[in-house]
Amino acid sequence: MNYLKIVDAKAYMPNKKVLNEEIEKKFNLKKEYISKRTGIKERYYAVNESIEEMALKSVKKLEEKNNILDVDLIIVATTSSKNLMPGISNYIQKELDINPCICLDILAGCSGFINAFDIAKVYIEKGRVKKAIVVGVDLLSNAIDESDLGTVAVLSDGAGAVLIEKCEEKKEYFVNIKAEKDEKNILYYKTDSKIYMDGKEVYRYAVKKTVENIKELINISGISLEKVKYVIPHQSNLKIMQAIANRIGIDKNKLYINIDKKGNTFCASIPIAIAEMLEKELLQSGDEVILLGYGGGLNLGSILLEI
Repeated sequence: MNYLKIVDAKAYMPNKKVLNEEIEKKFNLKKEYISKRTGIKERYYAVNESIEEMALKSVKKLEEKNNILDVDLIIVATTSSKNLMPGISNYIQKELDINPCICLDILAGCSGFINAFDIAKVYIEKGRVKKAIVVGVDLLSNAIDESDLGTVAVLSDGAGAVLIEKCEEKKEYFVNIKAEKDEKNILYYKTDSKIYMDGKEVYRYAVKKTVENIKELINISGISLEKVKYVIPHQSNLKIMQAIANRIGIDKNKLYINIDKKGNTFCASIPIAIAEMLEKELLQSGDEVILLGYGGGLNLGSILLEI
Protein backbone atom coordinates (compact mmCIF):
# COMPACT_ATOMS: atom_id res chain seq x y z
CA MET A 1 0.00 0.00 0.00
CA ASN A 2 1.22 3.52 -0.77
CA TYR A 3 1.22 6.00 2.10
CA LEU A 4 1.37 9.79 2.12
CA LYS A 5 3.67 12.25 3.84
CA ILE A 6 3.72 16.03 3.98
CA VAL A 7 7.08 17.22 2.65
CA ASP A 8 6.66 20.98 2.99
CA ALA A 9 4.09 23.78 3.06
CA LYS A 10 4.25 27.49 2.31
CA ALA A 11 1.86 30.42 2.72
CA TYR A 12 1.42 33.69 0.90
CA MET A 13 -0.49 36.70 2.17
CA PRO A 14 -1.11 39.62 -0.22
CA ASN A 15 0.15 43.15 0.03
CA LYS A 16 -2.47 45.17 1.94
CA LYS A 17 -3.03 44.71 5.68
CA VAL A 18 -6.38 45.95 7.00
CA LEU A 19 -6.64 46.54 10.75
CA ASN A 20 -9.79 46.45 12.86
CA GLU A 21 -9.52 50.16 13.65
CA GLU A 22 -10.22 51.03 10.03
CA ILE A 23 -13.39 48.93 9.92
CA GLU A 24 -14.58 49.95 13.38
CA LYS A 25 -14.25 53.59 12.41
CA LYS A 26 -16.20 53.02 9.20
CA PHE A 27 -19.06 51.28 11.04
CA ASN A 28 -18.87 53.60 14.07
CA LEU A 29 -18.02 50.74 16.43
CA LYS A 30 -16.27 50.70 19.79
CA LYS A 31 -12.61 49.72 19.94
CA GLU A 32 -12.05 45.94 20.06
CA TYR A 33 -15.66 45.26 19.00
CA ILE A 34 -14.51 43.03 16.13
CA SER A 35 -11.77 41.14 17.96
CA LYS A 36 -14.07 40.30 20.88
CA ARG A 37 -16.67 38.78 18.54
CA THR A 38 -14.47 37.10 15.94
CA GLY A 39 -10.93 36.85 17.33
CA ILE A 40 -9.68 38.71 14.26
CA LYS A 41 -7.35 41.70 14.58
CA GLU A 42 -6.16 42.06 11.00
CA ARG A 43 -6.77 40.68 7.54
CA TYR A 44 -5.18 41.01 4.09
CA TYR A 45 -6.50 42.26 0.76
CA ALA A 46 -4.96 41.71 -2.65
CA VAL A 47 -4.37 44.95 -4.59
CA ASN A 48 -3.62 44.67 -8.30
CA GLU A 49 -3.01 40.98 -7.76
CA SER A 50 -5.05 38.09 -9.18
CA ILE A 51 -6.05 34.87 -7.45
CA GLU A 52 -3.81 32.99 -9.88
CA GLU A 53 -0.82 35.14 -8.91
CA MET A 54 -1.44 34.56 -5.20
CA ALA A 55 -1.61 30.80 -5.71
CA LEU A 56 1.54 30.87 -7.83
CA LYS A 57 3.46 32.82 -5.17
CA SER A 58 2.63 30.24 -2.50
CA VAL A 59 3.83 27.43 -4.78
CA LYS A 60 6.98 29.32 -5.77
CA LYS A 61 7.99 29.35 -2.11
CA LEU A 62 8.04 25.55 -2.22
CA GLU A 63 10.71 25.77 -4.94
CA GLU A 64 13.21 27.27 -2.49
CA LYS A 65 13.93 23.88 -0.88
CA ASN A 66 12.12 21.33 -3.05
CA ASN A 67 12.10 20.00 -6.59
CA ILE A 68 8.55 20.53 -7.80
CA LEU A 69 9.11 20.22 -11.54
CA ASP A 70 8.39 16.49 -11.36
CA VAL A 71 5.03 16.66 -9.57
CA ASP A 72 2.35 14.38 -10.99
CA LEU A 73 -0.65 16.35 -9.70
CA ILE A 74 -1.51 19.98 -9.00
CA ILE A 75 -4.88 20.38 -7.33
CA VAL A 76 -6.33 23.72 -6.28
CA ALA A 77 -9.24 24.33 -3.91
CA THR A 78 -10.96 27.71 -4.17
CA THR A 79 -14.33 29.40 -3.93
CA SER A 80 -13.53 32.66 -5.68
CA SER A 81 -11.92 32.03 -9.05
CA LYS A 82 -13.53 34.09 -11.82
CA ASN A 83 -11.99 32.10 -14.68
CA LEU A 84 -13.59 28.82 -15.64
CA MET A 85 -10.68 27.78 -17.83
CA PRO A 86 -7.83 27.37 -17.84
CA GLY A 87 -7.81 26.58 -14.15
CA ILE A 88 -5.51 27.98 -11.49
CA SER A 89 -3.70 24.63 -11.47
CA ASN A 90 -3.01 24.97 -15.21
CA TYR A 91 -1.72 28.50 -14.64
CA ILE A 92 0.72 27.25 -12.00
CA GLN A 93 1.92 24.46 -14.28
CA LYS A 94 2.51 26.85 -17.17
CA GLU A 95 4.22 29.61 -15.20
CA LEU A 96 6.63 27.22 -13.46
CA ASP A 97 7.14 25.05 -16.55
CA ILE A 98 6.20 21.92 -14.64
CA ASN A 99 6.25 18.61 -16.50
CA PRO A 100 2.94 17.32 -17.97
CA CYS A 101 0.80 16.31 -15.00
CA ILE A 102 -2.78 16.14 -13.76
CA CYS A 103 -4.25 19.61 -13.12
CA LEU A 104 -7.50 20.01 -11.19
CA ASP A 105 -9.43 22.89 -9.65
CA ILE A 106 -12.25 21.98 -7.29
CA LEU A 107 -15.18 23.81 -5.71
CA ALA A 108 -16.23 22.50 -2.30
CA GLY A 109 -16.83 25.64 -0.27
CA CYS A 110 -14.59 26.63 2.63
CA SER A 111 -13.90 22.93 3.20
CA GLY A 112 -12.36 22.57 -0.25
CA PHE A 113 -8.79 22.02 0.91
CA ILE A 114 -9.88 18.90 2.83
CA ASN A 115 -11.48 17.48 -0.31
CA ALA A 116 -8.48 18.40 -2.46
CA PHE A 117 -6.03 16.85 -0.01
CA ASP A 118 -8.03 13.63 0.12
CA ILE A 119 -8.26 13.45 -3.68
CA ALA A 120 -4.47 13.71 -3.83
CA LYS A 121 -4.22 10.95 -1.21
CA VAL A 122 -6.40 8.65 -3.31
CA TYR A 123 -4.24 9.25 -6.41
CA ILE A 124 -1.13 8.41 -4.37
CA GLU A 125 -2.72 5.38 -2.74
CA LYS A 126 -3.74 3.99 -6.14
CA GLY A 127 -0.21 4.42 -7.45
CA ARG A 128 -1.11 6.97 -10.13
CA VAL A 129 0.75 9.82 -8.45
CA LYS A 130 4.05 9.96 -6.55
CA LYS A 131 4.18 13.67 -5.77
CA ALA A 132 1.45 16.32 -5.59
CA ILE A 133 0.94 19.97 -4.76
CA VAL A 134 -2.32 20.81 -2.98
CA VAL A 135 -3.22 24.51 -2.96
CA GLY A 136 -5.92 26.41 -1.11
CA VAL A 137 -6.46 29.96 -2.33
CA ASP A 138 -9.17 32.57 -2.09
CA LEU A 139 -9.45 36.21 -3.07
CA LEU A 140 -12.49 37.29 -1.06
CA SER A 141 -12.01 41.05 -0.77
CA ASN A 142 -13.64 41.56 -4.18
CA ALA A 143 -16.68 39.57 -3.05
CA ILE A 144 -17.36 41.47 0.17
CA ASP A 145 -20.55 43.49 0.57
CA GLU A 146 -19.05 46.67 2.01
CA SER A 147 -22.27 47.39 3.92
CA ASP A 148 -22.25 43.98 5.64
CA LEU A 149 -20.13 44.03 8.79
CA GLY A 150 -20.45 40.25 9.10
CA THR A 151 -18.29 39.70 6.03
CA VAL A 152 -16.21 42.91 6.08
CA ALA A 153 -14.89 42.10 9.56
CA VAL A 154 -14.10 38.48 8.83
CA LEU A 155 -12.97 37.78 5.27
CA SER A 156 -9.40 37.92 4.04
CA ASP A 157 -7.31 36.96 1.00
CA GLY A 158 -4.52 34.40 1.04
CA ALA A 159 -2.96 31.26 -0.38
CA GLY A 160 -1.28 28.14 0.96
CA ALA A 161 0.47 25.29 -0.86
CA VAL A 162 1.33 21.86 0.55
CA LEU A 163 3.77 19.45 -1.10
CA ILE A 164 2.97 15.79 -0.45
CA GLU A 165 4.49 12.60 -1.79
CA LYS A 166 4.35 8.83 -1.73
CA CYS A 167 5.83 7.25 1.37
CA GLU A 168 6.82 3.60 1.87
CA GLU A 169 6.73 3.94 5.64
CA LYS A 170 3.29 3.31 7.12
CA LYS A 171 1.54 6.56 8.00
CA GLU A 172 -1.89 6.70 9.65
CA TYR A 173 -4.61 8.30 7.53
CA PHE A 174 -8.35 8.37 8.20
CA VAL A 175 -11.00 10.57 6.62
CA ASN A 176 -14.61 11.56 7.18
CA ILE A 177 -15.98 13.79 4.41
CA LYS A 178 -19.64 14.49 3.73
CA ALA A 179 -22.04 17.30 2.84
CA GLU A 180 -25.19 18.47 4.59
CA LYS A 181 -28.01 20.01 2.56
CA ASP A 182 -28.07 23.79 2.95
CA GLU A 183 -31.84 23.99 3.34
CA LYS A 184 -31.79 27.60 4.57
CA ASN A 185 -29.16 28.97 2.13
CA ILE A 186 -27.03 30.21 5.02
CA LEU A 187 -23.79 30.62 3.05
CA TYR A 188 -23.41 31.22 -0.67
CA TYR A 189 -21.58 33.18 -3.32
CA LYS A 190 -22.54 33.88 -6.91
CA THR A 191 -19.81 35.44 -9.03
CA ASP A 192 -22.08 38.26 -10.19
CA SER A 193 -22.94 39.28 -6.61
CA LYS A 194 -21.42 39.25 -3.11
CA ILE A 195 -20.83 36.61 -0.47
CA TYR A 196 -23.81 36.04 1.81
CA MET A 197 -23.33 34.55 5.27
CA ASP A 198 -25.92 34.09 7.99
CA GLY A 199 -23.59 34.28 10.96
CA LYS A 200 -25.90 32.77 13.58
CA GLU A 201 -26.91 29.82 11.41
CA VAL A 202 -23.32 29.22 10.30
CA TYR A 203 -22.29 29.13 13.96
CA ARG A 204 -24.98 26.57 14.85
CA TYR A 205 -24.15 24.36 11.88
CA ALA A 206 -20.38 24.62 12.27
CA VAL A 207 -20.29 23.76 15.96
CA LYS A 208 -22.85 20.95 15.95
CA LYS A 209 -21.85 19.19 12.75
CA THR A 210 -18.07 19.47 13.13
CA VAL A 211 -18.24 17.96 16.60
CA GLU A 212 -20.30 15.07 15.23
CA ASN A 213 -17.85 14.68 12.35
CA ILE A 214 -14.75 14.56 14.55
CA LYS A 215 -16.34 12.05 16.91
CA GLU A 216 -17.16 9.84 13.91
CA LEU A 217 -13.58 10.22 12.67
CA ILE A 218 -12.19 9.14 16.04
CA ASN A 219 -14.45 6.07 15.97
CA ILE A 220 -13.34 5.25 12.42
CA SER A 221 -9.66 5.57 13.30
CA GLY A 222 -9.68 3.92 16.69
CA ILE A 223 -7.18 6.58 17.78
CA SER A 224 -8.03 8.52 20.94
CA LEU A 225 -8.11 12.31 20.98
CA GLU A 226 -5.44 12.19 23.67
CA LYS A 227 -2.97 10.93 21.05
CA VAL A 228 -3.79 13.79 18.66
CA LYS A 229 -1.18 16.54 18.99
CA TYR A 230 -3.13 19.27 17.19
CA VAL A 231 -6.51 19.97 15.66
CA ILE A 232 -5.99 22.33 12.71
CA PRO A 233 -9.39 23.81 11.85
CA HIS A 234 -10.63 26.08 9.10
CA GLN A 235 -10.10 29.53 10.59
CA SER A 236 -13.69 30.74 10.48
CA ASN A 237 -14.32 32.52 13.77
CA LEU A 238 -12.55 32.20 17.12
CA LYS A 239 -15.78 31.53 19.03
CA ILE A 240 -16.69 28.69 16.65
CA MET A 241 -13.28 27.08 17.04
CA GLN A 242 -13.30 27.42 20.82
CA ALA A 243 -16.81 25.94 21.02
CA ILE A 244 -15.68 22.96 18.92
CA ALA A 245 -12.69 22.38 21.22
CA ASN A 246 -14.87 22.58 24.33
CA ARG A 247 -17.47 20.16 22.98
CA ILE A 248 -14.99 17.50 21.89
CA GLY A 249 -13.09 17.97 25.13
CA ILE A 250 -9.60 18.89 23.99
CA ASP A 251 -7.15 21.24 25.67
CA LYS A 252 -7.18 24.68 24.05
CA ASN A 253 -3.42 24.35 23.44
CA LYS A 254 -4.15 21.52 20.99
CA LEU A 255 -6.18 23.85 18.79
CA TYR A 256 -4.01 25.73 16.31
CA ILE A 257 -5.35 29.24 15.80
CA ASN A 258 -3.99 32.03 13.61
CA ILE A 259 -7.23 33.82 12.72
CA ASP A 260 -6.15 36.87 14.72
CA LYS A 261 -3.36 37.63 12.23
CA LYS A 262 -4.82 36.17 9.03
CA GLY A 263 -8.62 36.47 9.10
CA ASN A 264 -10.88 33.95 7.40
CA THR A 265 -9.31 32.97 4.07
CA PHE A 266 -11.78 30.15 3.25
CA CYS A 267 -9.92 27.40 1.35
CA ALA A 268 -6.51 28.87 2.17
CA SER A 269 -6.85 28.79 5.95
CA ILE A 270 -5.76 25.19 6.61
CA PRO A 271 -2.68 25.15 4.31
CA ILE A 272 -1.62 28.55 5.66
CA ALA A 273 -1.85 27.10 9.18
CA ILE A 274 0.16 24.00 8.20
CA ALA A 275 2.85 26.21 6.67
CA GLU A 276 3.10 28.29 9.83
CA MET A 277 3.28 25.23 12.05
CA LEU A 278 6.10 23.69 10.01
CA GLU A 279 7.98 26.99 10.08
CA LYS A 280 7.62 27.14 13.86
CA GLU A 281 8.68 23.45 14.10
CA LEU A 282 5.44 22.58 15.89
CA LEU A 283 4.97 19.48 13.73
CA GLN A 284 7.38 16.55 13.83
CA SER A 285 7.47 13.21 12.03
CA GLY A 286 5.11 10.79 13.76
CA ASP A 287 2.78 13.47 15.15
CA GLU A 288 -0.92 12.79 14.63
CA VAL A 289 -3.10 15.76 13.73
CA ILE A 290 -6.67 16.41 12.64
CA LEU A 291 -7.43 18.74 9.73
CA LEU A 292 -10.97 20.10 9.96
CA GLY A 293 -12.88 21.90 7.21
CA TYR A 294 -16.44 23.19 7.10
CA GLY A 295 -18.42 25.75 5.15
CA GLY A 296 -20.54 26.43 2.08
CA GLY A 297 -22.39 23.56 0.55
CA LEU A 298 -22.75 22.70 3.36
CA ASN A 299 -19.51 20.77 3.02
CA LEU A 300 -17.79 19.20 5.97
CA GLY A 301 -14.71 17.06 6.37
CA SER A 302 -11.98 15.94 8.74
CA ILE A 303 -8.76 14.03 8.21
CA LEU A 304 -6.67 12.37 10.90
CA LEU A 305 -3.16 11.90 9.56
CA GLU A 306 0.33 11.13 10.75
CA ILE A 307 2.95 13.72 9.86
